[in-house]
Amino acid sequence: MSIAQKERAALVALMREVGPDAPTLCGDWTTRDLAAHLVVRERRLDAAPGIMVPALADYTARVQDQVAADNDWDSLLAKFASGPPLYSPFKLLDPLVNAGEMFIHHEDVRRAIDGWEPRDLDGGTTSAIMRQIPMMARMTLSKAPGHISLRTPEGKTVTTIGRGPTVVVTGDPAELLMFASGRDQHRATFSGDDDAVRAISEGRSGL
Repeated sequence: MSIAQKERAALVALMREVGPDAPTLCGDWTTRDLAAHLVVRERRLDAAPGIMVPALADYTARVQDQVAADNDWDSLLAKFASGPPLYSPFKLLDPLVNAGEMFIHHEDVRRAIDGWEPRDLDGGTTSAIMRQIPMMARMTLSKAPGHISLRTPEGKTVTTIGRGPTVVVTGDPAELLMFASGRDQHRATFSGDDDAVRAISEGRSGL
């Protein structure tokens, strides 16, 4: 079983546990909204582009609302749990492109629960997450007002991006990925110019 499949299964199990109306870290989305988003992403080729293209976002939002309304909770989870269908481009790419997606959204549900703590991750999951960080940073931090260095507690530089005052963001790979994806619920720490730290922490975009 791939990391993406493991994280998908764990997310489905947690969603079943907390129910369809639980909060997530995705703005005002509930777990039902998040499940509908994931189904649309993999099963509605007509609507999925709006997830990334602002000009198409309104249509995607309407389709997502329809999917959430037309499926009962068990059916919605079953569609997500079964993974990408044969016609989806994610079918062959699932191990490559879905490891980060499934991990982040698993944490979106976990970390919306009071008292959350970081998970102890196995080496395979940690390595898969590490590979996602540079791409995520390029997507969300490229316009940040500073030269950002993402590092592990052991001093390994995972990626650097941007120009300006240097800010070092230190954390385990999972925390760096959650920070880079725009989530505030992370255990990364910051060092560097105070104004740049504040601007980067508050001004980064999210996915």
